[in-house]
Amino acid sequence: MLFESFAQAQSVLLWSTFALALVLGLVANKTNFCTMGAVSDWVNMGDMGRMRAWLLAIAVAMLGVSVLEYLGLANIDASFPPYRGAQLIWAENIFGGVLFGIGMTFASGCGNKTLIRIGGGNIKSIFVLLIISVIAYFMVNPFPGTDKTLFTVLFNGWLRPLAINVGTHQDLASFLVNDASLKQARLVLGVLIALFIAIFVFKSKDFRASKDNIIGGLVVGLVVLGAWYISTVVGVKASDGTVYTLQSYVQEWDFAAGPNDIKPADSRPLSPQSFTFINPMGQTLGYAIAKFDGSFLTFGVMALAGVIAGSLLWSLLSRNFRIEWFASFADFRNHVFGAVLMGFGGVLAMGCTIGQGITGMSTLALGSFLALISIVFGSAMTMRMQYYKLVYEADASFMKSLFSSLVDFKLLPAFMRKLEAV
Repeated sequence: MLFESFAQAQSVLLWSTFALALVLGLVANKTNFCTMGAVSDWVNMGDMGRMRAWLLAIAVAMLGVSVLEYLGLANIDASFPPYRGAQLIWAENIFGGVLFGIGMTFASGCGNKTLIRIGGGNIKSIFVLLIISVIAYFMVNPFPGTDKTLFTVLFNGWLRPLAINVGTHQDLASFLVNDASLKQARLVLGVLIALFIAIFVFKSKDFRASKDNIIGGLVVGLVVLGAWYISTVVGVKASDGTVYTLQSYVQEWDFAAGPNDIKPADSRPLSPQSFTFINPMGQTLGYAIAKFDGSFLTFGVMALAGVIAGSLLWSLLSRNFRIEWFASFADFRNHVFGAVLMGFGGVLAMGCTIGQGITGMSTLALGSFLALISIVFGSAMTMRMQYYKLVYEADASFMKSLFSSLVDFKLLPAFMRKLEAV
């Protein structure tokens, strides 16, 4: 989709993003699509229904991206963030993923769920959003008057040196074939993995009977796919016939910009992308700090606003909107602690349960697989340990709960169990 001016093209991108996010927020609220809830159902009750819905979303997005990329309608290699970047930040993916998984458990939901809950009237989640926003913002932006960020101060010196340069791209197909057959390999691999996941998902009779889980998985996957498409194909066709992507247009601003165009503060958020919510929370804070200057309005800001609006719309339509406050000081403390971990972990892992768990997974990037596994592990371990603390109370010390949980997940031998299995 090419437009005569940058302003027109950017407006279409931003409002299309808002519309897609509105659908995401409405459907996620209506169907109770929740990745933390999916992990909780699996760990505590052995119910895989919502986990299969999450996997279905991954399969739909992965299948769609594979086809769109083959047809030249999605430019994943140029994405923001760079899921397929040559630098495999495996330690950050794993450490950040574990932190995020722990954090979302304490904060009662991932980044997307936080926005869904705000739309439903949950004041607790506003606190979570504010804390994540501040941390995410200063993880990538320097403190006033300095060139230091939270990342450079706390993590850069010991995590970034562990990164591995894989040479080209870090998606699975790039490890298997050379550049000549890469396009075909990405299509075949994406289709095969997506079909394998879909077969596993629909193998369950209970899942096939659950309309909400099917609708939730399908719609979330299609929304992620839609964002990849719209952020790739929207561009500008100048009067001299030159075709620009939005990012390349900004890079040629002095030569290409029209008199009514507003130059974005950063060209990177104009790259092809899809939904993720931790970094956009920081972008939204930056937009507010800039006094809502239009040059700071990004895909991520519109995505965040759209999800909240969609959730609010469904809450009002279903008459489920209600104000919810902290039940106790312990509840407040847990949400603050969880928000802090989510802020650090989401930026380090380069995404959340949507950003890496669905959007990243649709690119077949190795870092996304590592981040997803780490998020699920961090959340599952935390839930299991909390369950031991609930059952055994004072007898369940941190170490006893940790060892027993690791035994439950077959990560330690049975003789190292410290508490009777629950």
